[in-house]
Amino acid sequence: MSKVFIHGIGAVSPAGWGVAALRAALEKNTPLPVHLLARPGWVSQLRVRPVPPPEVRWEFLAHPRMRRAGVLAQHTAAAALEALGPEAGLVRTGALRLGVIVCTLAGSVTYSRRFYEEVLHEPATASPLIFPETVFNAPASHLAAYLNSPAINYTLGGDDGTFLQGLALAADWLAQGRVDGCVVVGAEELDWIAADAARLARRSWVYAGGAGALYLKTRPAARVELSVVTDPFSYAKLPGRAGAVRQVRSQLEPGVPDELLCDCGAESSAWHDWPGARVTPALILGGAFNASAAWQCVAACDQVGNGRFTSACVSVAGANQQAIGGRFVRPEISPS
Repeated sequence: MSKVFIHGIGAVSPAGWGVAALRAALEKNTPLPVHLLARPGWVSQLRVRPVPPPEVRWEFLAHPRMRRAGVLAQHTAAAALEALGPEAGLVRTGALRLGVIVCTLAGSVTYSRRFYEEVLHEPATASPLIFPETVFNAPASHLAAYLNSPAINYTLGGDDGTFLQGLALAADWLAQGRVDGCVVVGAEELDWIAADAARLARRSWVYAGGAGALYLKTRPAARVELSVVTDPFSYAKLPGRAGAVRQVRSQLEPGVPDELLCDCGAESSAWHDWPGARVTPALILGGAFNASAAWQCVAACDQVGNGRFTSACVSVAGANQQAIGGRFVRPEISPS
């Protein structure tokens, strides 16, 4: 992989809005409180971990494109803007070509559910204002509109591993010179439909919502480098999920005591002999498909960037498609 560096990270999670809240929750290493979410037509309720309301109202929420935007778009924008930091201003003025990649599995499921509920109840009065938010590309579109960015903008749909594929795609865009920087966001929103689907895929999960973002550039003035993204290994082509995770590990470094492993809690047997420290964000924050994978990468970059570890591996076993991994290291070139 060509030299690609992490210039910013952002997060919205059940721990709160911002990387600092996510870091504090992981350092405490105590699962966050579980809430119960009603499932229509059923007596039993779903166990979830929602994102708390923001302590202050974000400025971007007043933008015309964001006023009616769904929760998925709000979380996407908040995580992306935190990762971009002051360089968001360069995008607005046209001084920086920003690629945008948003990765999601469920999409804007809450507004989709609301729209189809209205259609089933009374098609003639179903609100056309809701319909645009049912489109999978809505969050990425809202973010680009807020930033006044005309550059390339993709939404990738797929299970948890799609976020790592988004990082690989961003690295490719940067290598080709198509963009000056690229923000990659993994986002999912909390709704009973998504929570019920997650329960079917992983019964041990407490479903959550939120987003995580990484801002990538080729300029080496950063504390973290994206060293590698492994090949994705399909569950359909190998002997199950465990075999796919073992293939992922075979493409990563064997690990050293000063290296962190950020795993997803699935098929941990493949990593039973990991020699370094280990953290599983999903056990603390809850599981949220692409948002979970993004939180793993945010946590890895945060720990390497803060100097606590020399490198960090990320292992993602997706809900139904693939296993994939990545590695972040301290750059050989010192920050300028």
